[in-house]
Amino acid sequence: MTAASDFVDDTLQREASWYRAEEMRHRFGAGMEYYGASVGAVRGTVRDALRRHAGLTHDEITALSSELWEVPVYERRLAAVVLLQSKVGLLTNSDLTRIEGFVREAHLPTLVDPIAVDVVGPLLDGLAGQARMRAGAVLDRWAGDPDVWLRRAALLAPLRALRTGGGDWDGFVRRARTVADLPSTADSSPDREAITAVLEAVAERRPELRLSFPR
Repeated sequence: MTAASDFVDDTLQREASWYRAEEMRHRFGAGMEYYGASVGAVRGTVRDALRRHAGLTHDEITALSSELWEVPVYERRLAAVVLLQSKVGLLTNSDLTRIEGFVREAHLPTLVDPIAVDVVGPLLDGLAGQARMRAGAVLDRWAGDPDVWLRRAALLAPLRALRTGGGDWDGFVRRARTVADLPSTADSSPDREAITAVLEAVAERRPELRLSFPR
């Protein structure tokens, strides 16, 4: 998938802005490089790439996502997330291994949250039977992992479905309990913030959904 990856990279570099890159470096830190392309430019670039390379298969989509993610440039990694969002209907529970690797390396809410909410959540909602059970077990494991960003992803995954009247509330509660039972010396952390975010998102429309244990 090098041709598609090169197209995305070249286009994003043409959309570069040095002052935006400096702003992003100040906001997100020096752990990655930044072109300074806007979120809108990233989304438009992925959309154009999918038009140029129409009919990509599951394996081609996942290979392209990994190729984009491999280079630690923020816009490339965001493009990988947008690509998976766009083609989430092709994904299967076996793709959670690749996605887990992305989350472990992301370390930013602006990457982790869309992976969780717009990729992992819809992926799970599209599964049934044993595949759904296996995927649920993966999220249970994430919730107890030492990596706080993986825990955050496990908690945020059902957010979209819960907000619209569906979703695996029992699974969320189980994972929230796992996270709450972990030792923490901080009043606020990415995983605890995720619990609050889900509760606030469902509070207005689904007030019956409440946690039965202290956070």
